[in-house]
Amino acid sequence: MIARPATHRAAAMRKPPLIADADLDRLETWAKYSSGLCRDCHASCCTMPVEVRIGDLIRLGVVDEFEREEPAKNIARRLSKEGLIERFNQKSGIFTLTRSSNGDCLYLDRKTRLCTVYAKRPDTCRNHPQVGPRPGYCAYRKKQA
Repeated sequence: MIARPATHRAAAMRKPPLIADADLDRLETWAKYSSGLCRDCHASCCTMPVEVRIGDLIRLGVVDEFEREEPAKNIARRLSKEGLIERFNQKSGIFTLTRSSNGDCLYLDRKTRLCTVYAKRPDTCRNHPQVGPRPGYCAYRKKQA
């Protein structure tokens, strides 16, 4: 067996570098995404506006499949009255989900910081961070104990 110099042993025993908390508005502070990063994150991505399409709303169960044929602005009006969407862009057909007073997605559990509709989550969430303001990066902030 070849003995390694002390510097290599010390480097191998060091903990991985800590990732600084990101500032949502400063993309350069975002961390390169790697699997497992979400486990101890504060769910920063769940404080960003969530843009959804009619298919997402059907999957979430807030729009019925039969409503798909209705004018989208009528659906938007109903969802807005119910407090489920903040905005609707008629040109693009994109709805923006409502956020709680603290900025969290309405489907994010405040205590656990986990998605309450994970299996039915919108495509925007399913595809994050491959798509978004900085593809391949996320606004990681360590979960507080």
